[in-house]
Amino acid sequence: MKRAATRSKEATHERIVETAARAIRRTGYDGTSVADIMKEAGLTHGGFYAHFASREAMLAEAADRAGAESTAVSSRVAAAVPPEQALQSLIQAYLSKEHLENAELGCPVVANGSEMPRQAPEVRRAATRRIKEMIDVVARQSPDWGQPGAHERALALVATMVGTLLLARAVDEPKLSDALRQAALKHLLVADA
Repeated sequence: MKRAATRSKEATHERIVETAARAIRRTGYDGTSVADIMKEAGLTHGGFYAHFASREAMLAEAADRAGAESTAVSSRVAAAVPPEQALQSLIQAYLSKEHLENAELGCPVVANGSEMPRQAPEVRRAATRRIKEMIDVVARQSPDWGQPGAHERALALVATMVGTLLLARAVDEPKLSDALRQAALKHLLVADA
């Protein structure tokens, strides 16, 4: 009986974290309330503290989960093609219209980057760890991985991809949004070739 209760509590905890990971990408950290998360997860607000010590603890787990999901998607995209096409495929997927239009399931860095400096240290720590993972995934796809300057190029590539998607989401003109993505794709794919 105790084992079933533990599994049930773990499943509920996972549901809350999964809901919060989507919510922080959809509405940002400041737009994500405990009450809203619990309601969306189909739970009562009162049950929150059985799973988390604080809102910040939940946000840290949500940031970690959202970052892990984003990194996993990038890794799957890269693994689905021959190694010499992995970086190009990753860039194209990241800067795709689909990623642009699906913030709730996309990269949390784009969705929350400007809010990050104002978050609790535990939230920033979780996000930083996942950002480093994202950089590593990009670096490992590079033809010059392991060579001098490869990590620096991965840093610039990730910064360009994140900045491009952030700007493409920020503008209210679809034509400009598309132009930003297309210009970055053109530049990054030529630079990678």
